[in-house]
Amino acid sequence: MKTRMNDPKIQRDTKPNTRLTALWSAACVLAIGAMAWSTPASARKLYVISSNPTYSSIAKRVGGNLIRVTYITKGDQDPHFVRPKPSFAVQLSKADAFVVTGLDLELWAPRLTDKSMNRSIRQGQNGYIAVYSGMKLMEIPTSRSRASGGVHMFGNPHVYTGPMNAKIIAKNIAIGLCKVSPANCAAFKKGYRRFKYQINRRMFGKKLIKLLGAGTLTRLTVAGKLIPFLQKRKYRGKPMVDMLGGWAKKALPLWGQKLVTYHKNWIYFTKTFGLNVIQEVEPKPAIPPSPQSIRRLINTMSRQKIKVILAANFYDESKVRKVCKRVGAQSVIVAFSVHGKRGINSYFQLTNHWISNLLAAYRRAGAFK
Repeated sequence: MKTRMNDPKIQRDTKPNTRLTALWSAACVLAIGAMAWSTPASARKLYVISSNPTYSSIAKRVGGNLIRVTYITKGDQDPHFVRPKPSFAVQLSKADAFVVTGLDLELWAPRLTDKSMNRSIRQGQNGYIAVYSGMKLMEIPTSRSRASGGVHMFGNPHVYTGPMNAKIIAKNIAIGLCKVSPANCAAFKKGYRRFKYQINRRMFGKKLIKLLGAGTLTRLTVAGKLIPFLQKRKYRGKPMVDMLGGWAKKALPLWGQKLVTYHKNWIYFTKTFGLNVIQEVEPKPAIPPSPQSIRRLINTMSRQKIKVILAANFYDESKVRKVCKRVGAQSVIVAFSVHGKRGINSYFQLTNHWISNLLAAYRRAGAFK
């Protein structure tokens, strides 16, 4: 007797539909992925992308194990000129937060955030973190004419070269992360306070902080008056400047030294440590030096006895070395960012790198005799 299950037509109908199975599997994978991505920020590591590795390094100090970080520009890359590759937009599409300077340095950033289709990291949203907020910006131009070169309309955006600004960067990152993940806000604030303490101690040393307080020392440093203030005052019969520690003590021989820089990207550093920038290798910001401008620079350096040129390692080293050879000066070619050179993996190492290389150059030039 033939049963219905032996009917060939029934058997054809009961065979697995491979196409339907494949579609169902794909839908399950997408659903699982969507559920994972929709997990509350407090229950997973935040994905934080920065415009440069220095901001990522500071963000990691603030966020610790609660965040994972990456960055767009390489450590030895000029931050002004970045090609907005599609792969960057793909990265940003998954980001919980995007850390940028917030001025007109990263002009490529808005294009990337638009392409990412990630509304939460656009300017004005919780995931957009501008680190410049609250800083005293320098070199704000009085003229907006492009005849002056590639000027930054809102002021010099190379803010992290000043250690006092690094504290503000960390604070703004902590505020931004708190907006993205309020449940972890206490941990982010703790990370910020720890970083701030480390910057203060590494900048001033413990003794002076105990005597005057980090707030007073910070205000004096930002005003460029720390060393003159300490030199004029005594404590228990001894000059206060003798109590100085950290980077400020290490860099004390640099105070008042003349310097040429390749580009206007060191102003916050040079004001912090009292260096006197006389001129740049570029005749105007972002304008490559010409033979005529090089001759004028050589004449200025010879006349004023300037013995050191400081440049980031993404600029034309050959022109720097050529000028130095003509006037008997020392070239200081340094990483401008974390990961800009092997062994520079933190903001603390980066600042040490700058100070140590400048001190070595001035010693070779005989400036400390």
